Amino acid sequence: MKTGFWIARRFSFARKRFRVINVISAISLAGIVIGVSTLLVVMSVLNGFQQLARDLFITIDSPAQIVPIQGRTIAVSDTLLHAIRALEGVGAVEPYAEGEAIMGSGDKSELVVVKGLSEAAHRRLMVQTKATHPFFTEGTIAAGELLAYRTNLRPGKEVKIFSPELISLGLESLSQPYLVPMLGIPETTVASIFSLQKIFDDRYVLTSELFAHRILLLPRGAYSGIDIRQKDGYSREAFTANLRAWLEKSPLKATWKVRTLEEKYSNIFTVMQLEKWVSFSVLMLIILVAALSLTGALAMTAIDKQRELFYLRCLGLEKPQFMSIFIIQGGMTGVVGTTAGIGIAWTICKLQELYGIVQLPSKSAFIIPAYPVSMHLDDFLIVGVTGVILCFAVSLYPARKAAIIATSNSLNQKTD
Repeated sequence: MKTGFWIARRFSFARKRFRVINVISAISLAGIVIGVSTLLVVMSVLNGFQQLARDLFITIDSPAQIVPIQGRTIAVSDTLLHAIRALEGVGAVEPYAEGEAIMGSGDKSELVVVKGLSEAAHRRLMVQTKATHPFFTEGTIAAGELLAYRTNLRPGKEVKIFSPELISLGLESLSQPYLVPMLGIPETTVASIFSLQKIFDDRYVLTSELFAHRILLLPRGAYSGIDIRQKDGYSREAFTANLRAWLEKSPLKATWKVRTLEEKYSNIFTVMQLEKWVSFSVLMLIILVAALSLTGALAMTAIDKQRELFYLRCLGLEKPQFMSIFIIQGGMTGVVGTTAGIGIAWTICKLQELYGIVQLPSKSAFIIPAYPVSMHLDDFLIVGVTGVILCFAVSLYPARKAAIIATSNSLNQKTD
């Protein structure tokens, strides 16, 4: 193997005359470099958009939630919240009230999702969105931009909002008059209009925790779930694993479950992942084409080096050793091309991350001015390893042909 490596290095990098084979080899190497760098840049940009979407989701939702397996509420006590906060990697722990409600404004009504935020969650939302004024007060609401557009909402407008459970109580009150006092439809005022993420802008209404309890008719101490956020510096995977391990040992495991952001919005994140790996499959064809051109370059090298192969056979090299020379030569081209492509991709992505060199077409239409990037180590490893394996794989056929040429009896006459 050591001998094969030395000879392959000489064949690849020794000083040589200008020939067509040199041009083909250079094109193969350049194709691998361009293919690897392009693929990694595209995957990093798609990761950036996925991270951006995730950051927009966690303005209102959290990376992980504890929710009931069945039913719409869970009982939350201070002892439970303290136990969750004591877990490693856990930062903010906040119960929330969330549910569907009907909002009426003039002659228009909409089915909306009401989410009641605690004071701490409201302050965090203001910090994340750089808001200068509160989104809502104790008895008012904030409506999503798209929802407000459909229902002609504006700050200061009065609306009525009630849950479907109130309708059920209304039907029951026909036979049970003592329920009539509970049938007051909550009236409120729109304090602000927000624009965060399409899902929230289209359906969500934000309000205080107490007012959400009143709208959704939740009993005291009952919540829809618990928003849990990790501390800075902790990975999502480790944070979620700790949370699941704690719940698995808890007696509450039969009634509660841990739900991640990706599980809650599985359709959106699945589509994003599908786009990423479809792009990987399509752009990998560039690397495959470059690797296949390497097959021709190696075959031409075997023909060009017939005299040298004859001398090597005279020195005692056998067929497996001749094959190893060309397999190693193809692998070296793959390693050099892949390494160069990874370096170029990392440089481009880092410059884009720091300076936002490539701007989005219309800054007014997007919430960010430049293409986002997020480099993942596993993406670089997968692309790098796949590129090298392809180069080794396409080297097998020319290596076998080179070994046949080197051990052919006719080679003696050709080298006379």
